[in-house]
Amino acid sequence: MRLIVLLIVLSFPVLDVLATMRFAQWTGIPTLAWLAASAVAGALLLRNERRIFRTKTLAALRGDQPLLRGLLDSGRRILAALLLILPGVISDVIALLLLLLPFNLGAPFATQSAGIGRGFGRETIEGDYRRTE
Repeated sequence: MRLIVLLIVLSFPVLDVLATMRFAQWTGIPTLAWLAASAVAGALLLRNERRIFRTKTLAALRGDQPLLRGLLDSGRRILAALLLILPGVISDVIALLLLLLPFNLGAPFATQSAGIGRGFGRETIEGDYRRTE
């Protein structure tokens, strides 16, 4: 069983490069151009996501945005960037599907502040009061 899994894992990059060469023949664009363009796009996405992740984490610590949603979204983008860096058209298509599919549908996650925020400890309680002496 391990041998079958190992063969599948090792054959994916080879089949991906062969599919890229076939796709490049079909479109008339050189194979190295496809590989270089996807690698540059993946590197730019990875570099941009590092900055976005820092911003989302700071916003989650302030209590402005839920932490779990930011982590899942950043993880999805990092996986897509790594798939873009891998050579091949099939991995690029999987990466584009990861980037285009809306995984954040449905009810939003509840915000959980870390206790360091603008509104921490400053809740207003409405009501009447009376002073007794």
